[in-house]
Amino acid sequence: MSEPAEGGRHRRPEGGEAPGDNGGPARIGAEDVLAGPPPAVAPAERRRDRPSPWSRPRDRVIVVLIVVVAVVAGVVVWAGSASRATIQETSAPGTPLPPSPPTVPATLRELWQAPSSAAPVPIAEGTAVATAEGGEIAGRDPMTGDIRWRYSRDLPLCTATEVWGRVLAVFRKDGVNGESGCSEVIGLAIDTGQRKAQRTGSAQLGTGLVTDGSQVTATGPDLLVTWRDDLVETNEYGRVPALINPDKQPRTGCTYGSVAMASSRIGVIERCPGDPGDRLTVMKSVPKEADQPQVSFSAIMPGRDAKVVAMSGNYTAVAMPHQKLLVLYDEDGEQTAAYPLDLPGSDLAQDPEGRVAPTTSTTSNVYWFTGSKMMALSRDDLTPLWTLNGAVGPGVTFAHQLVVPIEGGLAVLNESDGSTIRTIAVDRHGYTGPVRLTAMGPVLLEQRGDTLVALS
Repeated sequence: MSEPAEGGRHRRPEGGEAPGDNGGPARIGAEDVLAGPPPAVAPAERRRDRPSPWSRPRDRVIVVLIVVVAVVAGVVVWAGSASRATIQETSAPGTPLPPSPPTVPATLRELWQAPSSAAPVPIAEGTAVATAEGGEIAGRDPMTGDIRWRYSRDLPLCTATEVWGRVLAVFRKDGVNGESGCSEVIGLAIDTGQRKAQRTGSAQLGTGLVTDGSQVTATGPDLLVTWRDDLVETNEYGRVPALINPDKQPRTGCTYGSVAMASSRIGVIERCPGDPGDRLTVMKSVPKEADQPQVSFSAIMPGRDAKVVAMSGNYTAVAMPHQKLLVLYDEDGEQTAAYPLDLPGSDLAQDPEGRVAPTTSTTSNVYWFTGSKMMALSRDDLTPLWTLNGAVGPGVTFAHQLVVPIEGGLAVLNESDGSTIRTIAVDRHGYTGPVRLTAMGPVLLEQRGDTLVALS
C-alpha cells in the first residue's frame, strides 16, 4: 500500500488514472472534467488585487488639470474663430416688387438712404438691395430701406458687388505668407442672406471686382485672381503667393493699371520693366490649370498710361491719353481701328478706382464714363457712337429708357443717337461727385460716394 499524500489524499501514479475521491468521477490528469468553473474572486478581493488608477490624490489632480486645459483650449479656439466673430441673420425672400413704370416718371422722390462705402456700384437683384458698410452686409427692402437680413464680421470690408444673383463680399485679412490682402471671400443670396459659398483666397489689398456674369476677377496691383460661382479659383495671373512653378507665369514683375472682362476673357494693362510701353494682355478666364494662364495675345502699346475701357465679344477698347486715341483690338491682338478722344487731360490722368473703368451695358450699347463725359460704344465692336457732355456717371436702363446721371439730376436719352428726351431734377444735398446707377422695378438707386440713395 502506498503512503498517503499530504492532506489525506492518495497520490496518483504519474500519467495514470485513479478513481475519484469518495466514489466521484474519474479525473484526467489534474482536471475534474465534471466539476463546475472555479469560484469567482469576490469583488472586494479583485479591488485589492487591482487598485483603481484614480484612487491616489496625485492621479485625481492630473485628471483635473487635463480637463481644465481641454476646456481652456476649446474656449480660446472658439473665441478666435471666424464663427465667434460672425453675426448672420437670414430672412425669407421678400415680396415681388411692383413692375417698372412704362416710361421714366417726370419727377422722382427720395425713398431712403443708407451708408454703403464698400460698394462702388449699387447692389440690387430680385427683391432686395444690399449695402456694404464697415464689416457688415445688410439686405434691405427696396421701397423702405428696412433691414431684412445681415451678415457681419469683425473684419472691415474691402469691396462688394452683385453677381450670380448674390452679394459677393471681400473682407480685409492678410493672406498667404502673411501678405497684406483681402483674403476672406463670401457669396450671400441677395434675397435671403443665406451663405452660398465661402473661401480664403489671395485677393490683394486695394482690389476691385470685375465680372462677365460667369466669373469674377479680383484686380490686385500685381495679381489677378478669378473665381467661379462656388468661389473656386479658375485663374491666377501675376505674382502668385507661394508660387511652386514660376515657369507657369509669363511675367511676375509687372504691375497692373486697369482690367476688364467679357465672354470668358480678361484684359489687363501691364507695366513691365524693360518694355518700351504699356502692354495689353488678354487671357482666358478659365484655363486648363488655374495656376497656368492661357494668354490669347500680349501686345506692346504705342505709349504709356493706357487704360482698358471695355471688352465686348472679341473686341477690346483701350484709351491712349497721350495720343488722345481710343484704339480697338480684335481677338488676335490686331489693331482694327483708332478714334480721336476729345477729353480733358484730367479724365485719363490716373488709373480708375479699383483698376476697373466705370462702364455699364444695355442690350444695345456699352457706356463709358470718362470722368467728365459719357461715351456710347457699340456693343458689337466697341465703335464710338455719340458722347454726352456733363455726365457724372454711366447710364442704365430704367423704365425701358436710358437714364444718365448728370449735374443736378438725370437725363433721359435716346440710345440710338444720344439725343435728350427730357431731364429730371434730383436734389443730391450738395454732393457733386460721380454717381453710379442701378434700377430694379420702380426703384432707381444712386451710389453717391459712400451713400446709397433710393428714388422712385
